[in-house]
Amino acid sequence: MLACDQSQIEGTVMPAKISTCLRLIFIAIAFLSIGTFNVNASTIEWPQEVTNKEGTIVVYQPQPESLSGNILQGRAAMSLELIDTEDPIFGAFWFSARIDTDNDSATVRNVRVTRVRWPDSTQADEQRFTQVVEKALAASSFEISMDKLSASLANAKQEKKSLQAIKNDAPNILFRQQLSVLLSYDGRPQFREIENSPYERALNTPFAVARNTKTNKVYLSSGTFWYVADKPMGPWQITQYPPADLVKMIPSSEQASAKASKAPAVIAVDEPSELVATDGKPEWKSLTQGKLLYVSNTETAWIRETTTGDMYLLLSGRWFKAKKEAGPWIFVRADKLPASFNDIPPESDIGGLRVSVAGTSEADQAMLDAQIPQTAAIKRSEAKLNVTYDGEPKFESIPGTKVAYAVNTGTQVLKINDQYYAVDNGVWFTASSANGPWKVADKIPTEELAKIPPSSPVYNTTYVEIYDSTPEIVYVGYTPGYMWSYPYYGVPVYGTGWYYPPYWGRYYYPRPPTWGLHVGYNPWTGWNVGVSWSNGFFSVGVGWNAGWGNHYYPGRCCGGYYGGGYRRPVVINTGDINIGNSISIGNRTNISNKLVKNNHISGNRVNRNSLYNHPENRKRNADPAKLNNKFKQATHNADRANNVFADKNGNLARDNEGQWQSRDRGSWTPTPEVRQQIDTGLSNRDISMPTTMPARPNNVSQQMNNRHLDREGLNRSRNARQHGMMREGRRGR
Repeated sequence: MLACDQSQIEGTVMPAKISTCLRLIFIAIAFLSIGTFNVNASTIEWPQEVTNKEGTIVVYQPQPESLSGNILQGRAAMSLELIDTEDPIFGAFWFSARIDTDNDSATVRNVRVTRVRWPDSTQADEQRFTQVVEKALAASSFEISMDKLSASLANAKQEKKSLQAIKNDAPNILFRQQLSVLLSYDGRPQFREIENSPYERALNTPFAVARNTKTNKVYLSSGTFWYVADKPMGPWQITQYPPADLVKMIPSSEQASAKASKAPAVIAVDEPSELVATDGKPEWKSLTQGKLLYVSNTETAWIRETTTGDMYLLLSGRWFKAKKEAGPWIFVRADKLPASFNDIPPESDIGGLRVSVAGTSEADQAMLDAQIPQTAAIKRSEAKLNVTYDGEPKFESIPGTKVAYAVNTGTQVLKINDQYYAVDNGVWFTASSANGPWKVADKIPTEELAKIPPSSPVYNTTYVEIYDSTPEIVYVGYTPGYMWSYPYYGVPVYGTGWYYPPYWGRYYYPRPPTWGLHVGYNPWTGWNVGVSWSNGFFSVGVGWNAGWGNHYYPGRCCGGYYGGGYRRPVVINTGDINIGNSISIGNRTNISNKLVKNNHISGNRVNRNSLYNHPENRKRNADPAKLNNKFKQATHNADRANNVFADKNGNLARDNEGQWQSRDRGSWTPTPEVRQQIDTGLSNRDISMPTTMPARPNNVSQQMNNRHLDREGLNRSRNARQHGMMREGRRGR
């Protein structure tokens, strides 16, 4: 908890004291921001082994066949080294298991072996071997990196759903040929007084905007640059002489030495808008043998397809097309882009855009990342929730459902069949009254929740799940939709596109926007906010949580959208959102939340640091080590290579420097390349479907089947395994 007491929050202190408090807050936020990007340096290697009184079971990296919620199903190659047997016995097993995710790794536990195949063994031995494996694996847990898990899902059954009823109308798109910042108001500018001062602050903007009640002059600050205007909508002019008493209320920026000549222009809007700003006239550069041109002196992805002359913009993960800047700009699905977009070189200046081009490896990987939930085990005794309303609770019904949601609170509270449910930091709570008391929910009305449409501001709650529970623990998880990230025809998009009106009462409660924040995606941190030439403006401002979580407290200065409480994540921007940050005069700083106690990267992997993993939240989470102490942790032997696979039929294959060897009569035998045509024909079936094992074959058919490996499927599994290792390497493990 930061050292700012409730009186400071409510604004009953003098401005100077507020300023001191805010400075401490921003030092703390800067410290937390650095900590966010610490990555576990230890690599989680495979194969992993489990020992018991019978011997050692070596399990090679699993090959998933499906992931539903936190249930992973798949197969894996293994070898059994019995203490009374000289040679290892190779086999394959199919399994169902639960996964717990934690930052960059996942724990695979509750392994239930569903089928086993022993190509090397006689029928007399198979029953004994199977019993050994089933018993040992059920009592064991395995660690796998999120990179390896995500990459391995490439061959698994996927739910390739695109969000229905998403809104893809283009926002108001503005172009400026100078460094500029978009000052967005959520509707007509609204002001409230700052107690014990001659100023009032703008509530419905994430920027620091204050108005002098005596002169009616309006001031805007990034903490470094100061602007003045006669009206909230501008025009805004840079000033070297801001009011001294107002300056004391704003934390100074780290860019104190910046020259005023580099101050960006300010463009004020009061409707959903996006700004495309260039440093002078657009500078077009050629790419992909002249098929595409791109503007190099902007932070926005701005492309021209030379064959048609059409221009394309990428905004919040969505592509829009027009012949000229004035538009009209028309939405284009990512799977309907010109073929030349797929040819964008990954190493080029705009290589990062490939994640928004359906069919590229980057887009496919983003879709795989999105399947893996962030999970937690919540201690019933430690999870608390207090909901504060602006007056008496007010609920608004969602058309077509039996669900109503509370509009006058920063918490997402739902009323369903006279029972109340709330989501806080990815955890469901329930109560018999809108005012509580609240307890962790172990079941929710999923059928009614599933009917909530994207046009509702509580739509994201439908992506929070309850997996299991005990008298002490509730297992929960969420996927990227909770953080407003959705798969859409092969790529991730941000926001539903719907405008959610805020609630005005004694307090102001904004809703999550899709437009105006220059949101972009990169595969390492997920969704990031650019704000276009931000130059630190948001460093004095605001964040919003996965739900809403922000409301106005009187007396604060000066960034709007204030949100208190540990459930409010901060969206961290690391630069290089779209085409890079080579010409930015700013630092594309964090969107920092005043009094925030959470530090989180928006999205899900779009969220490598889960909401559940922040120190303020961990106290209500069960200790994974204690929780899983009934499972024996598998270990890795560095002398073993992770090069054995099981194909869809349970045949064993070893990758020997790029050449496949099959397990045949107790030894590894090269698989003749002349059989490739036969193998390919056999592998055209869908390997992603759960395998149904045939009746036990005799030894002759086993040996023939070993030679008929599903080579194509094995190649895909090998490529996925290598890709996971490569992703780990890029992350600096």
